[in-house]
Amino acid sequence: MEKNNALQEDLHRGLEERHIQLIALGGAIGVGLFLGAGAAIKAAGPALILVYFLAGIIMFYIMRALGEVTVEYPVSGTFSAHSNIFLGPLTGYITGWTYWFMWVVTCMAEITAVGVYFSFWVPEVPQWIPALCALVLMSAVNLTSVRAFGEFEFWFALIKVVTILAMIVAGSAMIAFGVANHGVAIGISNLWSNGGFFPHGIEGMIMASTMVMFSYLGIELIGVTAGEAKNPEKSLPAAIDKVFWRILIFYVGSLTIIMSLYPWNQIGTIGSPFVLTFNKLGVRAAAGIINFVVLTAALSSCNSGLFSTGRMLYNLSLQGKAPTMFSKLNDRHVPVKGILVSSGFLLIGVVLNYLVPAQVFVYVTSVATFGALWIWAIILLIQLKYRDSLSPEQIAKIKYPMPFSPVSNWISLAFLAFVAIAMFFNPETRVALYIAPIWFALIIASYYATGMHKGNGERKSLQQ
Repeated sequence: MEKNNALQEDLHRGLEERHIQLIALGGAIGVGLFLGAGAAIKAAGPALILVYFLAGIIMFYIMRALGEVTVEYPVSGTFSAHSNIFLGPLTGYITGWTYWFMWVVTCMAEITAVGVYFSFWVPEVPQWIPALCALVLMSAVNLTSVRAFGEFEFWFALIKVVTILAMIVAGSAMIAFGVANHGVAIGISNLWSNGGFFPHGIEGMIMASTMVMFSYLGIELIGVTAGEAKNPEKSLPAAIDKVFWRILIFYVGSLTIIMSLYPWNQIGTIGSPFVLTFNKLGVRAAAGIINFVVLTAALSSCNSGLFSTGRMLYNLSLQGKAPTMFSKLNDRHVPVKGILVSSGFLLIGVVLNYLVPAQVFVYVTSVATFGALWIWAIILLIQLKYRDSLSPEQIAKIKYPMPFSPVSNWISLAFLAFVAIAMFFNPETRVALYIAPIWFALIIASYYATGMHKGNGERKSLQQ
């Protein structure tokens, strides 16, 4: 049978395997690791290592669910286009616009962060100026070509990877051989010497879970790149298969090093653990180096956000769920109008950066986290419905099957629901649970008010 119209994209497949690998790697290493680690460690202590490990297993299953369907049908609007078919037009509409909204609010936080990081070097420059410059720069990159986006993400991710690996190697040398500690091995006793491995019990782990999940936000970006990957059947599985090991190395590995070097209950009060580690090695410019790394991480997130929002508006337009102007591509096959409109909304972030108090940063990241929970849950449900649409013979021929499905789906969905409930018990993240129902009510109302429900009577199968 004929594929759904939403899958007939005309984007340019300009992302090579090295781009996909580093985009996936960059998506798995967010600003949260550099900045959010202190707050998460304070909440859970050394048990945070276990939280990241368990959450990492769940994220691996989510990515494999995404990979199973996306390898068969590689499109840029993956979550929206696939949910439109398997879960219904309304769900596809909600998912597409929620992903767009999630990245818009995330990018507002990130461009605000750029202003904060830049002021480290030039404090006399008003914070909104570097925020605006970051928005203009990343918009220009995305408007140029998909390859330009891929190159920027490649180098942004490489900076993060090299920094974390350097910290892990240096920290391991301190722990095992006493480097920079007069030859006295530091060891790993700090992991249990200050109140035990679980100083705040299960409650501490639950409170840290929302911060942990925010740090994984963006890992699903690899699905959005599918419509522009040169060889999606090869590059997407290769990148997804490495997600779990990257999480072990970069999150579990770096946090184990940090909490072995320093008592966990002092980390939040003595500065960035990354800066402390490099300072101990005698790197005098450590603070400036880490500030630069975090600045590039924020730019990377903004770059990814503009890429994602532009492609999502493009695919929503192909489905008839967004204005037709978003389905127009320029001569370089770039959805220019979708990117420009998203950039226009991000100007609100520049204004907020000038007007609002600091806690707004926490609020928007909380809302973004809830949006991510919705997207991840939809990915798991899409894969379940996709399996239901296949015969046993077809299931046996799936190119990139999700392991242990459907059991792994339901375990992952239960974990996401658990995190959503945990958000209610944290005053800083609870606001997301108030905003989410309002957002979903508005988006559902717009679906019916514009009459889109009348034109979605037919649902075509994805099967050939």
